[in-house]
Amino acid sequence: MRLTREFPHNSVNYPNPHIIASSISSAASSARIGVSSRAFSKLSEGTDITSAAPGVSLQKARSWDEGVSSKFSTTPLSDIFKGKKVVIFGLPGAYTGVCSQQHVPSYKSHMDKFKAKGIDSVICVSVNDPYTLNGWAEKIGAKDAIEFYGDFDGKFHKSLGLDKDLSAALLGPRSER
Repeated sequence: MRLTREFPHNSVNYPNPHIIASSISSAASSARIGVSSRAFSKLSEGTDITSAAPGVSLQKARSWDEGVSSKFSTTPLSDIFKGKKVVIFGLPGAYTGVCSQQHVPSYKSHMDKFKAKGIDSVICVSVNDPYTLNGWAEKIGAKDAIEFYGDFDGKFHKSLGLDKDLSAALLGPRSER
């Protein structure tokens, strides 16, 4: 998976979009649907994200019972992105105001446009546990459209240089977006 940041504005407007990384096989560069071209990653364009975050795994959003039955399994980044064209975005945390009211809904409302551009999955990653993300995704009605993954130990965001200490807001280490 290579990092691509070419998303010039066109007819689709996202309120406050923040892309951590996007695309496998440069799918995102062909998915010009209005996401800002502003740089959101500290990696160079073309960098393989799975190489930039070696050994990092995430936890797919799920209920506690699903976690127990899966023996609290994690999913390596390489498995998440293997053979798929993916748009991935991060946010500081589940249940936060802008993320709940604008950020995630903006991606959900444009799923048809992503699919038309050949995107297989839209993924949201947050420094949260997968159970909180599961409840939040259900509450905001996005679970069926967007895949949610918990960066339970913050390694993914830290590897990409997108970690931020939000202790002043009583959130602790989180994603910069």
